Amino acid sequence: MANPSLVPIPARTGWSGRLEAGQSFRVIDVEGGQCADLWVFCADDPTEPLSAQHSRVHMAAIYPAVGWTFVTARRRPILRFAEDTSPGRHDCLVAACDSARYELLGAAAGHASCEDTLRSEAHKQGIPIAFAPQPINVFANFRVYDGGRLELEECVSEPGDAATFELLMDAIVVISACPQDIIAFQPGGPSDMAVEVLG
Repeated sequence: MANPSLVPIPARTGWSGRLEAGQSFRVIDVEGGQCADLWVFCADDPTEPLSAQHSRVHMAAIYPAVGWTFVTARRRPILRFAEDTSPGRHDCLVAACDSARYELLGAAAGHASCEDTLRSEAHKQGIPIAFAPQPINVFANFRVYDGGRLELEECVSEPGDAATFELLMDAIVVISACPQDIIAFQPGGPSDMAVEVLG
């Protein structure tokens, strides 16, 4: 029997939902090697998003991992990283892909982007987006090396790997199945993801 709480996110598309404090959701890499951009906005005031830079300071670390508490731009706890069945490579340093990024990479006009997906999904939830906040890049294997060198290495998540997050306040969640197909950090190209909303 199909699981009604499991929602597919086809490659290059997104999902959004309004969830309550205490609810959890699971981001699932259906085919493996795929990154999801994740944004969370305070439901009472969507101008207060989850803030990657404030969360890095709050946790005194740069790579999200189980046990992290993510905070908003006002330093209020909004999300907890509860469980992870993947190899544990995630990022909160690299900006979401956008039309300007693809133009610089030589892509044809109209290439799908995570920022466009964010704008589309946020519009469904009644949230105006002037620019994309820094996302949590779930399953993205982006690493910083000696000398500050940044490498966008291949995602190492396997089919069915999942990262589970618990909301610490009522919030609007947006997930984008990243459409990046020029810089080859997603083995095999963009693929499907899914989200499961838990109690």
